[in-house]
Amino acid sequence: MGVSPGRVAGRVVRMPGPVAEPPEGPELAEDGREPESARVAEAAGAVAETLRSRAARAGDTGRAILEAGAAIAADEDLREAARQRIHAGVPAPRAVWEAFGTAADTLRGLGGRTAERAADILDVRARIVAHLTGQQPPGLPDTDEPYVLVAHDLAPADTALLDPALCLALVTEEGGPTSHTAILARGRGIPAVVAARGAWTEPGGETLLVDGSTGELVWDPAPEQLASLTERVEVPPFDGAGRTSDGHRVPLLANVGKAGDAEEGARALAEGVGLFRTEFCFLGRAEEPSVDEQIEIYRGVLAAFPGKRVVVRTLDAGSDKPLAFVPTGEEENPALGVRGLRTSWIVPGLLDRQLDAIAAAAAKERAEVAVMAPMVATVAEAVDFAERARARGIAHVGVMIETPSAALLADRLFQVIDFVSLGTNDLAQYTMAADRLLGSLAALNDPWQPAVVELIGRAGSAGAAVGGGVGVCGEAAADPLLAAVLVGAGATSLSMAARAIPAVAAQLREVSLEQCRQAAAAVIAARDTAEARAAAAAILR
Repeated sequence: MGVSPGRVAGRVVRMPGPVAEPPEGPELAEDGREPESARVAEAAGAVAETLRSRAARAGDTGRAILEAGAAIAADEDLREAARQRIHAGVPAPRAVWEAFGTAADTLRGLGGRTAERAADILDVRARIVAHLTGQQPPGLPDTDEPYVLVAHDLAPADTALLDPALCLALVTEEGGPTSHTAILARGRGIPAVVAARGAWTEPGGETLLVDGSTGELVWDPAPEQLASLTERVEVPPFDGAGRTSDGHRVPLLANVGKAGDAEEGARALAEGVGLFRTEFCFLGRAEEPSVDEQIEIYRGVLAAFPGKRVVVRTLDAGSDKPLAFVPTGEEENPALGVRGLRTSWIVPGLLDRQLDAIAAAAAKERAEVAVMAPMVATVAEAVDFAERARARGIAHVGVMIETPSAALLADRLFQVIDFVSLGTNDLAQYTMAADRLLGSLAALNDPWQPAVVELIGRAGSAGAAVGGGVGVCGEAAADPLLAAVLVGAGATSLSMAARAIPAVAAQLREVSLEQCRQAAAAVIAARDTAEARAAAAAILR
């Protein structure tokens, strides 16, 4: 599955194999147990310090992930679990392997996006065991020449430090469209393909052509294929007005999480913000941020877009983003649990205080502020949210369509709200009943699935009937070809990472609105994603 666009070719560099599982070994003698415990403390401390050092050299997203890895290495509960095994006679490397493996299994058992955290724990486990046994730890190649990186999977700590000037593309056998690998590759503009079975275990050549949009991989490409890469025209810069070849306007907006992202979007001439992820000011905190603190954070984003629309999504917590001050309890399947707007069922004041802060920030800045609620499934939920927002003077109110229920109810939702925004990542997951983190289900968890596009079209028709806005803020909007299909399905705006805007703008300017509509109809009529992509390409290219 292609998860980060771009078409490149280069020499292949393979990541080293995984750290070997240590043997159980003979039982430790009594007098050797305390020294082994000390070795674990020393090794874990060294790994934590290495990750902190790397975090200091990484960007914002990479820094957060690396610091999270350092926190895992320093976690006293995990160290204690290893020490208990050592004092029962288990050698240090095996004790760490078992203790951290048990913790990872627990996270996997929770399902949903929480399961992704298991990869972080296993990465730290490998680093500590490598330190204890003298093995080569997981890590990126040490080279000054450009390369295509091929790996079984890539740890967040490594992905965060990929240099786009050297790493031409990234290919992994594991992973899904919303894994750390995919998210960080997109953020750094590195073409990437995940769930490529056999790419690492059964290498096919010394050079590799990678298409991060379609997922195509060509080992040792022919000269004419390489020539086609050099002939590709550079994407012209975005001029600040998204439109089709016949002049149909499609505002191209930015997805942001903080003021720095908003400033980057403004520099890219984004026409506003289609998704402001406010959860970033809540995550990792023991207590809810005050209203005053929230106001200042929100103002930092609003200030970058004076006179332009900024859509603020209220807190999207739960599942893989738990909050200490939102007690959701144990959940069998967090992805289907208390998340998004549902957290307001537990702590109603949390949503009310956030809306207070958004309204106050809007009053102090010149952006046109709208709010939307995540994870809405019923009209009653939309009514309650709209009433709360409008009571605070927020005029533009919408909801996210991430569940099939919301897509099917779109016409009735438009009776109580002003706009909808489609979160294609979750909409695909729930429509196809496929965990979006599982590489084995990546083919199902694809926004090109005809059923997903048909639901998007249903929302588009509902919006068109009443003149309501139908935005797309999921990862699908950043795929230039699919973006045109989304416009044909009724999307009135597209929101994406700032660096994706020029390519989407260029694609839209090459096609008419009628071509977009024909492509959407062809995708909906297709039998599978391969047929859907081919049908769209035949019409749009």
